[in-house]
Amino acid sequence: MRSAGSGGHWPSGAAAAALAGIALLCVAGGARAQEVQAENVTVAEGGQAEINCRLHQYDGSIVVIQNPSRQTLFFNGTRALKDERFQLVEFTQKQVRIVLSNARLEDEGGYFCQLYTDDTHHQIAILTVLVPPENPLVEVKEQAVEGGEVELTCIVPRSRPAATLRWYRDRTLIPGISSKQENGKVFSITNVLRFRVERKDHGSIVTCEATHPALRGQQKQTQYVLDVQYSPTVRIRPPQGVMREGDTLVLTCAVNGNPPPTRINWYRANDSLPERALVEGDTLTIPSLSMLDNGTYSCLVENKHGRSSDQYVLVVYDPGAIVEAQTSVPYAIVGGILALLVFLVICVLIVMVWCSIRQKGSYLTHEASGLDEHGEAREAFLNGGDGHKRKEEFFI
Repeated sequence: MRSAGSGGHWPSGAAAAALAGIALLCVAGGARAQEVQAENVTVAEGGQAEINCRLHQYDGSIVVIQNPSRQTLFFNGTRALKDERFQLVEFTQKQVRIVLSNARLEDEGGYFCQLYTDDTHHQIAILTVLVPPENPLVEVKEQAVEGGEVELTCIVPRSRPAATLRWYRDRTLIPGISSKQENGKVFSITNVLRFRVERKDHGSIVTCEATHPALRGQQKQTQYVLDVQYSPTVRIRPPQGVMREGDTLVLTCAVNGNPPPTRINWYRANDSLPERALVEGDTLTIPSLSMLDNGTYSCLVENKHGRSSDQYVLVVYDPGAIVEAQTSVPYAIVGGILALLVFLVICVLIVMVWCSIRQKGSYLTHEASGLDEHGEAREAFLNGGDGHKRKEEFFI
C-alpha cells in the first residue's frame, strides 16, 4: 500500500512542478514583452533637445528617467528634479518624451530610460552637446610696412569639436599654420598667416573663415582690411595754359602716403616765396603774377617712412607776347612718328619702282617675240610668186 501510495503521489508532484515552470515562463515572457528603446540626440549649445523613450507592450509599469548623474528627472510622469529646463511633454503607452531647453555642456552624457517590471529594463540615450564657434577674431602682430612681412592671427577661443579655420584673399585660399588647445570640454583654435606686403596691398581684404558641424554648412567669417604703411609720393598739378603778368597761379600738391604726410612744405629754388604768396596745406596761390616771380617751385612732403618732392618751373610772359601753345605730346614721340611715316613712304616708292621695272621688262620681251614673227612673215611675202609689187613694212 505504501509503495502504491507513494507511486500515486509522484506523478502529482511532477505535474505541480511542471505547472509552476509554465507559470514562471509566462511571467518571464510577459516581462520580456515589455521593452524600452532610446535614441541618441545631438544639440548645439543653447539649443533645445528632445529625449525620447519608446515603450513596447507597456502595461502601466513604473517608468523612471534619470540624468547622466543618475538623478531621477521624472518618476512615472511626476517631476523629481527641480530643473525647469526639463519638461515632460508626452507620457503615453507608446512614448515618454522630455524636452531640454538651453542645453549646456554639463548636460551631455547618457540619459537612462528605465522600465520596472519583474525585471528592470533600461536603455541609454546619449546626449551630445556641440559648441559652435562665434565670429573669428583677427589680430595683427605689428604694423605692416611696405616691403616687410605681416602676421595675422585668426582665433576661435571656444568650440566643440574643434572648428576649422581657413584664410582667403580675393576668394583664393591662402595656407596658414593652424593649432589647437583643449580647455576642458572645448577647444581654442588659432591659425597664423604670414606674407610680404607692398603699397598696392593697402586696403586689400583678407578673410578668416570658420566651419563647424553645428553650423550646418554655414560659415562664420571675419574680414580684415590690410593697413600697409609706405613712404609718400607727390605730384604738382600745373595750371592750364600760359601764365602772363597779372594772372593768378594756383599749384596743388597731390600727395599719396600712409600715414598721410605730417608736413607739406612749399619752396622756391634759390629764393624765398613771394610775399603775396598764400600757402594753404597742399595749395600754393600767387596772385598778380610778375616776371619777378619766375623760378622753380617745389613741394616737399614727409612722413615717418620717407620724403618726396616735385617741381614746377614758372615762366611769366608779357600780356602781349605771342607764345606757342604748349603741347602735352613729347617731341621725341612726334619725331618718332614722322620718322616712321618717312620710312613707310620710302618703302612704298621702292615697291612701285620695282613693279614698274618688272612690268617694262616683260613688255620688251613680248615686243622682241613679235618682231621675229613679223620678220618671218615679211620674208615669206617677198619670196612669193605673184610678181606684183608689194608694200614693205619695217618694224622697229
